[in-house]
Amino acid sequence: MSGGSAWTGATIAAVTAGYALFSRRLSSTPVSAPMVFTGFGVLIGPIGLDVLDLGHDAGPVMVLAEAALALLLFTDAMTVRRQTLRAGRFLPLRLLAIGLPLCIAAGWLLAWPLFPGLTMWEFALLGAVLAPTDAALGKTAGSSPRVPALVRQGLNVESGLNDGLALPFFLLFLAALPGTLASEEGAGGVFWRSVVISTLVGLALGWAGGRLLALAQARDWATGEWQQVAVLAVAFCAYGVAAGIDGSGFIATWMGGFAFGTALRTGSSAAEDRAEKRPSDLAEYVGGLLGTMSFLAFGAVLLGPALEHLNWRIITYAVLSLTIVRMLPVTLALIGTGMRAPTLAYMGWFGPRGLASVVFGLLLVEDRVPGMELLGQVIAVTIGLSILLHGMSAPYFANLYGDWYDTAKAADPDLCEARGTAEASPGHHPGSRRLR
Repeated sequence: MSGGSAWTGATIAAVTAGYALFSRRLSSTPVSAPMVFTGFGVLIGPIGLDVLDLGHDAGPVMVLAEAALALLLFTDAMTVRRQTLRAGRFLPLRLLAIGLPLCIAAGWLLAWPLFPGLTMWEFALLGAVLAPTDAALGKTAGSSPRVPALVRQGLNVESGLNDGLALPFFLLFLAALPGTLASEEGAGGVFWRSVVISTLVGLALGWAGGRLLALAQARDWATGEWQQVAVLAVAFCAYGVAAGIDGSGFIATWMGGFAFGTALRTGSSAAEDRAEKRPSDLAEYVGGLLGTMSFLAFGAVLLGPALEHLNWRIITYAVLSLTIVRMLPVTLALIGTGMRAPTLAYMGWFGPRGLASVVFGLLLVEDRVPGMELLGQVIAVTIGLSILLHGMSAPYFANLYGDWYDTAKAADPDLCEARGTAEASPGHHPGSRRLR
C-alpha cells in the first residue's frame, strides 16, 4: 500500500471510529451519519486537507462504493414479498412502476433549459442518476411510529427497490452517449449483456445459493454465523460473475437477491423464521457500514470540488430536483389511492438522494467524458443538499405529519392511511435497516 493510500485508509478509519463513539448521542439529534461523513469528506478532500482525491485514490473509492451498493441491492431485494407490493392499493408498486419513470423524465426535462451545453442523453443520464431514493438519509421519516405503517412501508420499499429499477435506464442512457466506454458496444449490446445476461446470472446464482442455504438449515449443517457469511458470499459471487463477463454486477446482485430470498423462504423451516438472527443481518450491517463510509468519499471527491463551481443553474436544478421533480411524479402515481394531500406532500418530500446516486455519479466522473464534469457537479450538489435538508427535516416533519394523522384518524376512522395499516407488515422492509 502506498503512503497516500495508507493515509486515506487511516483517515476513513479514524472518522468511522469517532462517529461510532458518539453514535448514541447523535442518534437523538437531527445530525445523521451521512451528514457527519460527508462533512468530514469535504474537509479531507482537495479543497481541504487534500488527503483523499479521485485522481490517486480512484480504485479504493470505487471498490468501497460499489461493494456497498451491491450488498444493499442484494439484501433489499431478498426481503421483498408480493404482498408487500400490493399493500395500500398497490402503493409501493405505484411509486416504483409509475413514480420512478416519471421522476426520470421530469429530471430529464428540467435539465433541458438549465444546461443548454449538454446533449439529450446527458439530460437523460442526469434524470436517471438522481431518481433513486435512499431511506438512510431521512431515517426518521420511514421509521417514526407516529407515521402510519402504510406510509412507512411505502417509503421503505420504494427506497429499497428503485435503485435497482433505475439501473437499466442508467446503463442504456450511458451506452447511447457517444464517447463513453459503454457506447463502444452500443445500446443493443449493453441491453443484452448488462440487462438480460446479468439478470439470468443473478437469478441462477441467487436461486442456487438460496436453495443450498435452505438445505443446510434443514439438515443443521451450518452455524448461524456462517449462514450470514453465506449471504455475503452469494452476493459477491453474483457480482463477480456478471462483472467477469462484462455485464452489470449491480443488476446481477439485485436480481440475485430476489431469487435468493424466494428460494430461502421456500425451503426454510418455521424454526428458521423464528431465529433470533436472520441470515441477511450481517450483509445488511456490512452494506450499511460501507454505504455510510461511502459518503466520506462522496464529500471528498464529488461534493468538495463541486462547491468551487456553484452557480445559479446548478443550485436551481438541485432545489427543483428535490421538490417538483420528486413531488409531481409521486402525486400522479398515487392518484386513485384515496391518500390525502398531507400524505402526498409527506411522501413527495421524503425522496432523499443517496448511495445509488453517489455510485452512479462516481462512475460517470471516472469515465472522464466531455460534459461529465458538469453532470458530476450537479449530482454532487443535489445529493449534498438532500443530505442536509432531508436529514434535518425528518424528525420535525414526522412529528408534524403524525399530529395531522392522529387528528384526521379521530375524525374519520375509515381514513385511507389508517385502513392501509392493517395491510402493512410490521416486519423488516427493504431499505429500512441502515446505519444512522
